[in-house]
Amino acid sequence: MDKSLDVKLAALASDPACQAFILADAKDADMAFGIASPGKDAAGRLRSLTEFRDQIREIVAQGLVDIMLMSASTSELLTIRERIFDASPVTPAVRANDSSDIHLVRGGRYASMASRPFASTTIDHIQAGKRPCTQAERSTGANLGLYSVTFNNDPERDLKVLEAYKAFRLEAEEKGFQHFLEVFHPNVPPELHGLAPEQIPHFANDHIARMLAGVPSRSRPRFLKIPYAGPQALEELCAYDPSLIVGVLGGSAGTTLDAFALLYEARRHGARVALFGRKINAAEDQLCFVQHLRWVADDQLQPAEAVKAYHAALQAKGITPRRSLSRDLELTSTVVSHAGG
Repeated sequence: MDKSLDVKLAALASDPACQAFILADAKDADMAFGIASPGKDAAGRLRSLTEFRDQIREIVAQGLVDIMLMSASTSELLTIRERIFDASPVTPAVRANDSSDIHLVRGGRYASMASRPFASTTIDHIQAGKRPCTQAERSTGANLGLYSVTFNNDPERDLKVLEAYKAFRLEAEEKGFQHFLEVFHPNVPPELHGLAPEQIPHFANDHIARMLAGVPSRSRPRFLKIPYAGPQALEELCAYDPSLIVGVLGGSAGTTLDAFALLYEARRHGARVALFGRKINAAEDQLCFVQHLRWVADDQLQPAEAVKAYHAALQAKGITPRRSLSRDLELTSTVVSHAGG
């Protein structure tokens, strides 16, 4: 089956101003949060990894997201063994590295310390579930990975980040593996990175432009994933190189309006991809939430309209929302407030 991701990327390559929008569900939390990664059910009980994977199966069957991002172990089960993506428009993807700043274990302090490059998995394991593997076996698994980098304004640390990404890119090019690039803002305290808050998004933009200037088309990421830091920084990056497709990450759960408004504002200011993880995982009904995200992404509903429609859908299903409608219509995210409310 044709993948909706390929169709939309081709449309954006032909016309960067087209309104095609790529939506991804980031179900790779088990590479960050450990036991807590599947989230909690309506009763407040931690879900199991089995339940987490059942939700992935349901969302893939729904077919409204363009990408399903997973850990290598989950992809081995669902992509290679169960083949759930073979007859689906959804593209499987795997987190290709898990640097130390996403080691969000209970009691850990790694997220506040300078990021160190690391990858639990390999390209061979993502593509074939084994190493070594034949060329034919590479087509059995996923062929798209997320690679993330974090720059902290520290020459020694940042150089190691760049060297690790270069090694990954070269191997990916040799093995025909595609990737998209996530660029985080500094994860160390301000006194260590030395940047004023308003400088941070431009610091990241310049790193992206400078880094990719040395990368030919065959080795470049298919698109970017960055924190949304307001319209100015996003528009600056999109205008600099219209051939570069820019996406935003969803961030923390927040209210339902936080999620829909972030998607709406990012799209309005040039983003053509959005990856939501915790916002989908924390939803009362994930399939219903994804449906409404899709309507906002395709400009069929405004954010506040989508919140009201989502609550109406929950009511029709007999599902009690975690927040009242009035509470869910509040903007609580400082990320969205960057866009002027």
